[in-house]
Amino acid sequence: MKLIGFNFQKIGIEKFNDPSENIKFNIKLDISSIEPVKSDILRIKDDLIKVDFIYNVIYEPNVAKIEFSGNIILAVEPKIAKELLREWKDKQSPEDFRLFIFNIILRKSNIKALQLAEEMNLPPHIPLPSLGKDSINRSRENENKSQ
Repeated sequence: MKLIGFNFQKIGIEKFNDPSENIKFNIKLDISSIEPVKSDILRIKDDLIKVDFIYNVIYEPNVAKIEFSGNIILAVEPKIAKELLREWKDKQSPEDFRLFIFNIILRKSNIKALQLAEEMNLPPHIPLPSLGKDSINRSRENENKSQ
């Protein structure tokens, strides 16, 4: 499978209350549809599949909600594409396919969600790297050893 395109169709953030110390995050990620795509522009041997998705970050209790919906266009071998579309009729998809799709969505959406949360003075919904005193001391020790 090859990623051909990633598009947001909806981006939204709504803040209801100021964050408290006991904030919790509820993340919802779902595939809403999988369908074939016809393209007169791209001439490839693979079939094109469009995957619609919804991704929400809910700040609890009743603090804020970040909403995304969009689609991913994939180039997929015809045999695999046919199998995916057949399984999707029962709202099923192979686990490795879901993992591939979910990781693409998470990579793209989390970056955008962090930007929106920052603009609305909300805490990040995923842990960000940070340094402590031990990190700085080790860094200084390594600098001294290399000199």
